Amino acid sequence: MGRCHSLLGVSHVGHSQTSSLPQTSPLRRHAQFPRSYSVSFSPINYHFNFCFFFFMITVTVTGVPNTLNVITNFPFLIVGVVGFILSLQGCLFNISLRGEVWGWTLFFAGIVGMSFGSAYYHLKPDDARIMWDALPMMIAYSSLLSCFMVERLGQRIGLSCLFGLLLVVLLSMVYARTFNDLRLCMLFQLIPCIVIPGLAFLYPAKYTHSKYWLWAAGVCILSKFEAAFDRKIYNANRYFISGHSLEHLCSAVVPVLLAIMLLYRNTRHQRLGDIKERP
Repeated sequence: MGRCHSLLGVSHVGHSQTSSLPQTSPLRRHAQFPRSYSVSFSPINYHFNFCFFFFMITVTVTGVPNTLNVITNFPFLIVGVVGFILSLQGCLFNISLRGEVWGWTLFFAGIVGMSFGSAYYHLKPDDARIMWDALPMMIAYSSLLSCFMVERLGQRIGLSCLFGLLLVVLLSMVYARTFNDLRLCMLFQLIPCIVIPGLAFLYPAKYTHSKYWLWAAGVCILSKFEAAFDRKIYNANRYFISGHSLEHLCSAVVPVLLAIMLLYRNTRHQRLGDIKERP
């Protein structure tokens, strides 16, 4: 994501995307708001497709609207499919518990969904399509936190976290559609950036190569800066690629880092609870 989602998240609406809309269109009006609203959590009833980062859209190439914002989702598809297959097979990834299999499989499935959802949204941004952009991102973030909890705190706590977060995802989607407010969806961006690094220092790692969690969180933070400075990045490289498109590419590095971690990590120590929970 670099969208209103990230890694993952929810897409934005750019200036060139709104140029063909009527002057009274809410989509056009919201894209013209100043960037300062992106950090506002005051009780304002945002329109459903309100963008939280003002980003630029590259020109149409070969008949594909918003070309780079569409095709930069392709890396998500590649790494998502590979990770999904390896998570199910379990032959290359070091996954020892059933809860980890469920969590990582759902994570990579969410990454695949993000590639389609984001591309679908950017082809023709509107209120109806933005849901397909936000939902896969939130599922991926939920399962990612669940995987981390299984690793650090055990399978029972991790699976409880997964089911609880998926319920929150459902309620957030209902809230967003009912009240035209995406703030709950946006909060899911904090999971890889803040929650996981914080918990990483509090609870010991079960596996080696745990530093990849921190690297992935750092890349997520970098992608947020690329989204926040989208216009300046776009102007600096003479309108070749926007910060939003770079955010897509940067966010795609996150599942790559996590896949490498799963390939090379080894069990550092066994927990008694893990032995009992092993299928």
